[in-house]
Amino acid sequence: MENKILEVKNLKTYFYASGNIVKAVDDISFDIGKNKVFGLVGESGSGKTLTALSILKLVAPPGKIVGGKVLFDGINLLDKDEAYLRGIRGAKIAIVFQEPASALDPVFTIGEQITEAITAHQKINKLGAEKLAMEFLGRVHIPDVKKVYHDYPHQLSGGTKQRAMIAMALVNSPELVILDEPTTALDVTIQAQILDLLEEIIAKEKLSILFISHDFGIIAKMCDRVAVMYKGKIVESGATKQILNDPKDKYTIALLESVKALS
Repeated sequence: MENKILEVKNLKTYFYASGNIVKAVDDISFDIGKNKVFGLVGESGSGKTLTALSILKLVAPPGKIVGGKVLFDGINLLDKDEAYLRGIRGAKIAIVFQEPASALDPVFTIGEQITEAITAHQKINKLGAEKLAMEFLGRVHIPDVKKVYHDYPHQLSGGTKQRAMIAMALVNSPELVILDEPTTALDVTIQAQILDLLEEIIAKEKLSILFISHDFGIIAKMCDRVAVMYKGKIVESGATKQILNDPKDKYTIALLESVKALS
């Protein structure tokens, strides 16, 4: 049986507002094998990003995780306190958000933000952290590493900011990386470069990935298996090729037809 790094079982995340209950993530289950890329695809508002936030127990009020399990290496993260989770986030499970301009802090340099991520999880001095940060900026093919290290986010292009975010996610050698629409805010040329970079890194580092996207074309390129989300539920899941070639659910069929129509 394939080793599983993550198992999500019957996860439920609801929002409580004005006397109403919105079932944003509604009893979903999936698992990710070690060194595998698992895709979560669906339209905006289907619950993909909230699923990622629920895995890391980062859901803010009025949202609340009301049921289910998130087993990471066999340990249910939903049972753990904040102190334990701080040791997991960024070290064992890292996330790359879809909008690097919002995810990066505008008042600190890129280097300061990456070295902070390093020193939060590794016993290393400042000089060692700086060296490691520059090494990882180089690994994501940033040409002028020293300049970018000392630059602020507003001084960088969207593609360079996203490369810096990927470097920050990888710098602590996590076991699982969540990529939440990592190319959405980029133009198509830069999108292709970032996807090629991610493919290279995934193959070289043998990473386990949760790849979130609304784009079935990207999912087809990147993922071994995929689950299709609609209105907080998983409507279909399986091997990516099988879903692409023989979709069963009417929403999956419509999603695939929309890609064909656009292309």
